[in-house]
Amino acid sequence: MDQAHTDQARTRLRERTRLAVQKEITEAAERLFVERGYEATTIGHIAEAVGMSRRTLYRYFSTREDVVLGKLDVVGDEVLAALRERPAAEPVWTALRHSFDGMIAHLDHAGSTGLAAPMQRIILETPGLRARYLEKIERVESAAELVVRERAAAAGRPWAVDDPTPRAVVAAALSCVLAAEHAWLAGGATQKMAVLVDRAMAAVGPRG
Repeated sequence: MDQAHTDQARTRLRERTRLAVQKEITEAAERLFVERGYEATTIGHIAEAVGMSRRTLYRYFSTREDVVLGKLDVVGDEVLAALRERPAAEPVWTALRHSFDGMIAHLDHAGSTGLAAPMQRIILETPGLRARYLEKIERVESAAELVVRERAAAAGRPWAVDDPTPRAVVAAALSCVLAAEHAWLAGGATQKMAVLVDRAMAAVGPRG
């Protein structure tokens, strides 16, 4: 193996190791947030739970908010990547729904751990976390609008720069995910998110 391949392998290994440590920190933090409450749990408590110093923990997360919401950046990137990969001729509403598959699967899997629902309540009921959460969703919305515009242009049906349609469609689709999330929490996180998202999107999506 040449030096370039060796360096790439080492980089991939470091990244996998970093992601594994971040996952361990996040899971420990979520247990503490649910048991003690978000405001009562400090970075020091989280560091102690995973057996590392606060200084070491700060190499992975700079704030408590990042511990809770950092994974949303990864989820957002996955949604955008999935949207880019959808067939060019597929209706935009359908493409958006399929782009949510990974995110929905993550929520349904997380729901089986028993922490997903209480953590989502913490996010929605803690003003600072809720603001950051909605800010991250808005970033995904802005990026998804660009992808939707690119798809339309590639299909030979570009939207004018002052046409609000692409942003409106993306915003409506993401609002359906949020509506499904609220319904999921209201029902005790017993239903599948996929079913709730489908129901929400069917209620406001294109007819005929």
